[in-house]
Amino acid sequence: MSSHKRHIAKTITWRIVGTIDTILLSWLITGNALTGLKIGGTELVTKMILYYLHERAWFNLRVFKTNGAQVRHILKTFTWRFIGTMDTVILAWLISGNAEFGLSIGGLELITKMILYYLHERTWYKIKFGLESKNRTQPHADH
Repeated sequence: MSSHKRHIAKTITWRIVGTIDTILLSWLITGNALTGLKIGGTELVTKMILYYLHERAWFNLRVFKTNGAQVRHILKTFTWRFIGTMDTVILAWLISGNAEFGLSIGGLELITKMILYYLHERTWYKIKFGLESKNRTQPHADH
């Protein structure tokens, strides 16, 4: 159960960072702050669900679980970014009514969000919240 608390906390912290990034990029590209808020607000819901499912899948995946934590974080970064970018492109296109805006926002997010996500993963790797006490003495690869 403690891993669920951890994944919920990671979901919330990442969504705050990700939503701010989406709102700012959407605003800059569309030139409309309200459109940026609509895209970011919609993603608040879709991305939290998708992120939690992504966290649970990676928690159960044994690839690079103990050795190769940095490789695991990089792989998680790419799989999450693919899912996140597809969600952003579709939502931005639907909300703005402009496919170019959707592709532009999604394209920029490929860069900004991968950097931000990697830093988020590295930060959470150092945080012990939600890990069982038996895992606290060993390097953890929950992530």
